[in-house]
Amino acid sequence: MFICLKEAVKKYGEGEAAVYALDHADLVIGKGEICAILGPSGSGKSTILNMLGGLDTPTEGNIIIRGHSLAGMSSARRTVFRRRNIGFVFQNYSLMPVLNVYDNVALPLSFDKGRHMDHAYIRELLEGRGLWEKRVRLPEELSGGQQQRAAIARALANRPAVLLADEPTGNLDSATAADVIGLLKASSRKYSQTVLMVTHNEVIAQSCNRIFRIEDGRLCPEGGMLL
Repeated sequence: MFICLKEAVKKYGEGEAAVYALDHADLVIGKGEICAILGPSGSGKSTILNMLGGLDTPTEGNIIIRGHSLAGMSSARRTVFRRRNIGFVFQNYSLMPVLNVYDNVALPLSFDKGRHMDHAYIRELLEGRGLWEKRVRLPEELSGGQQQRAAIARALANRPAVLLADEPTGNLDSATAADVIGLLKASSRKYSQTVLMVTHNEVIAQSCNRIFRIEDGRLCPEGGMLL
């Protein structure tokens, strides 16, 4: 058990007005797995990622990653844990527009004063994603696929054990999307990472080791069956 949600609930409001973004969800993912959460917009996919990433806390239940309970951590401890264990890839890339590609990728390391700035590793990340020659370019000078590759490199900068991807191919054409999914898989193999992505794209989900389906905040019983 590498990632675990235990009876996780995210509720807004009380009584009859209560809205459940997540309704007693259970989820177990092993080390090195590449899994997808498939569901329509507003079903609770991003809520799960936010809680697994320590960006939000459950109303009830628990979140365990690498044996650490996130629900029991203080906000400060969660921030440090997130920075050192979890990488994020977003649909809109979320690159800093005033920083070049190299500095965008190195940015997570600059936030963590306890980490050495490993320039050789940053070069390895950029070269592995075909971006070394574009390291001094600004994000606006890159294509969408190149920006997402830079975002993946940035997510790997802290050598996270877990990579969370929120609709990572949502803004890309099918060929570029396939390239990005290939990069995520290659990163998982090379760096022994566990990858969890949310998507509404069946084709993307089918490329993963396992699929979990979610609707109205509930993970369906058939979710997680081996493909």
